[in-house]
Amino acid sequence: MTRTARVLVVEDSPDLAAGLRYNLEEDGYVVDVAGDGHAALDLVRAARPDLVILDLMLPGMDGYHVLEVLRREDRHIPVLILSARAEESDKVRGFRLDADQYVTKPFRLLELLERVRSLLRRSGARADGGAADGALRFGEIEVDPTSRVVLRAGESVSLTPRAWDLMLALVRRNGAVATRLELLREVWGHRGIVLTRTVDSHIAELRRKLEADPSNPRHFLTVWKVGYRFEP
Repeated sequence: MTRTARVLVVEDSPDLAAGLRYNLEEDGYVVDVAGDGHAALDLVRAARPDLVILDLMLPGMDGYHVLEVLRREDRHIPVLILSARAEESDKVRGFRLDADQYVTKPFRLLELLERVRSLLRRSGARADGGAADGALRFGEIEVDPTSRVVLRAGESVSLTPRAWDLMLALVRRNGAVATRLELLREVWGHRGIVLTRTVDSHIAELRRKLEADPSNPRHFLTVWKVGYRFEP
């Protein structure tokens, strides 16, 4: 990487926070720590981390609220939830708020570190100070992968992080069909809690925001009983 990625750990247990900080720094990252939700949002605004590791059970403002505010203010920072809350409903709520990963405590350190690496690789334009991809154009849409800017007829379009990743996953296949399972693995890391209808809902977002007629799409096409493909 051309610069060291910065990770924000949001964790109210001092011992766990210190352990995460030590291991992340050993892995080569710059690490900030916040012990509550308000401090976390202040650090996000001040330090602009490349990734957030977020506990849910925080004093004052819980992790769900932190994530909700964060997504209103910055839709692109990868967020990995690290929580003792392991119920399906907790995970679904986290993914609906656009968490990128959900890891339950107790956790395996090496797996956690690999998930951090994976998320930073996917968001390389922010962690590495640039991206190799050139601008993309289709119809009246212009996409700049480096700045993550999407324009429709010259007007800015805001995509959720998952919709952005899904768009690029389809565009880069150059018209080849992607199954829902392939997209789940590539965009969501194929977490078991993420259902195939999640892909459908994000395709609907892409059509709503990028198609001239969402009910009769030209670019993000359904391949019946298989998945989706992109048509320039």
